[in-house]
Amino acid sequence: MEEPLDRSTVWPYVDGDVGSFYYARAGHPNGAAAERALGELDGGEAVLFASGTAATTAIVLALLEPRKRVALASGAYYGTGVTFTELGRWGLQHDLFDQTATPPEADLVWIEAPSNPHLTMPDFEAAAAHPAPVVCDATAATPIHLRPLEHGCDFVLHSATKYLAGHHDALLGAVVCRRAEDAERLRAFRNATGAAPAPDAAWLLLRGLKTLEVRVLRQTETARDLAERLRGHPAVTLVRYPGFGGLVSFDVESGPAARAVETGTRAIVNATSLGGTQTTIETRHRWEGDRVPEGLLRLSVGLEPAEELWVDLTNALART
Repeated sequence: MEEPLDRSTVWPYVDGDVGSFYYARAGHPNGAAAERALGELDGGEAVLFASGTAATTAIVLALLEPRKRVALASGAYYGTGVTFTELGRWGLQHDLFDQTATPPEADLVWIEAPSNPHLTMPDFEAAAAHPAPVVCDATAATPIHLRPLEHGCDFVLHSATKYLAGHHDALLGAVVCRRAEDAERLRAFRNATGAAPAPDAAWLLLRGLKTLEVRVLRQTETARDLAERLRGHPAVTLVRYPGFGGLVSFDVESGPAARAVETGTRAIVNATSLGGTQTTIETRHRWEGDRVPEGLLRLSVGLEPAEELWVDLTNALART
């Protein structure tokens, strides 16, 4: 049975006492149901937020203090560094490090598995051995391929907008905690700052989780096929693929060549974001600058037939 969508913002007290739900900013039935479902998948206690960035912000502001330092994987999603830089005005400090090696001294270690768009994997053993708590952004892996809490991490971050919801129609973030007290702290922070998810987005997440495994496994199968074919294409200079998941990045010779590819597809949509049922492609240099090569293209594989996508890619690559 589907969870009914409840858009209520208030619920009556029970004999003058606050019940399980009383005001939507503090929690609502759809959010609680989605948290239970995601927590079971990741093996911890989940807390939902209005977006992945809201979840990132909540972790550092709720669990750290001014002048504390975050060790951030250098290849991690560029928006994480943007958020940390913005919070620098409130005293947050962060340093970049190679996540395939030992993290430097810090109050919080932030890794990503795999990193976006470089698609490197962290050294989980080195991260877990660090005395500071460890956050793993597992947006691109999903619990189907990776459960970071089983690898010594303390928190799992998801931009649930991506694979978890899976249809490009829900903006949502999530943190899955190893310890119940951390989840309680994050919920208190969410209520105090108003970073709560909408019931509609939580309901859509529940819908997405029902098909998560079949979607992700199909995307992985197609992505493996396309990555192998791209490695043999003469216009492609480098292919990055971690061996699982629906995310591939590859380089062509220049920025203009990448622009020709992203504007030359027909079945593949030239758009940002990732993890939906429809395949998307974009050059990341427009957003990330010199952090990535000018010719880097990020391909988020959807559910279309592999041959259809390959024909579309080869036609676009012929324009370079």
